[in-house]
Amino acid sequence: PGRAFGTAAGRGGSSGGGRLVLGAAFALGGSAGLCLAARQRLREHSAAELPVGSLQLTLYQYKTCPFCSKVRAFLDYHGLPYEIVEVNPIMRKEIKFSSYRKVPILLADAGSPLQLNDSSVIISAIKTYLISRRNSLEEIVSFYPPIKTVTEQGKEVLEYENKYWLMLDEKETKKVYPVKEVRVEEMKWRKWADDWLVHLISPNVYRTPKEALASFDYIVREGKFGTLEGLFAKYVGAVAMFFVSKRLKKRHRLRDDVREDLYEAVNEWVKAVGKNRLFMGGNQPNLADLAVYGVLRVMEGLEAFDDMMAHTNVQPWYQRMEEVIQK
Repeated sequence: PGRAFGTAAGRGGSSGGGRLVLGAAFALGGSAGLCLAARQRLREHSAAELPVGSLQLTLYQYKTCPFCSKVRAFLDYHGLPYEIVEVNPIMRKEIKFSSYRKVPILLADAGSPLQLNDSSVIISAIKTYLISRRNSLEEIVSFYPPIKTVTEQGKEVLEYENKYWLMLDEKETKKVYPVKEVRVEEMKWRKWADDWLVHLISPNVYRTPKEALASFDYIVREGKFGTLEGLFAKYVGAVAMFFVSKRLKKRHRLRDDVREDLYEAVNEWVKAVGKNRLFMGGNQPNLADLAVYGVLRVMEGLEAFDDMMAHTNVQPWYQRMEEVIQK
């Protein structure tokens, strides 16, 4: 989570066409597939406009990546200006400076430049920095060390220790989390968004050939593709991802009608928020609210999103999230 799942875009494909489809696929951050970002205007701010001595931020992203969407939701809610650099999903020249070849990447300068990787690490580290100024941002990031692990398929991947924790002292912790259960709940649902909710996106937005084509049409319009790249990605990618979505459905043991899994998950979230809270965070969103919203909004403008709104109870919470982030 916080990265494009699977291998990096374009890696392992022997043909140019294969690289293009893979590049488009990983631009959307799906588990060997694609996920869509919100159909909305991004707030793009120049880091140069920030006051001297403040936190200067540059986000390297695929606009159509749910993990990047999570980070944008967090930054926008907290009113943090940031510059966006859209990455071409095939060549990825924009992040050639980095040995970490996935997005999002956040470059943060709070006196000295620092690179933050993984969406959940980015969010936890910046939130910690905003609350506690005892430690430098560099020291805070050191609390989230990358650990190399090997998947069941024998592939080496990076995981990050403590990524759902805020590194606060006892006094700060009590201020943010008045009781232990509040912190446990937030961490649980942040992890749920990364480990389960995001896996429901690709099978739903590519459920039918028509939906797959509509999804790729949006990807190409909103992403950073050349003219020929875009045409190839739209038509070949749509066909390829329609079939890939079927494999994803089997891998994650989803029902024949994947909408049912989406509806169930979303209603589970709404039930967890409950009827007596505006947000899981109470009167204001917490990091779990921002994570779930960031993932769900990537379907905006597509059939799956409209169906979700019509067949679940999420709309009131979702609209409150839109309003509070815009404010």
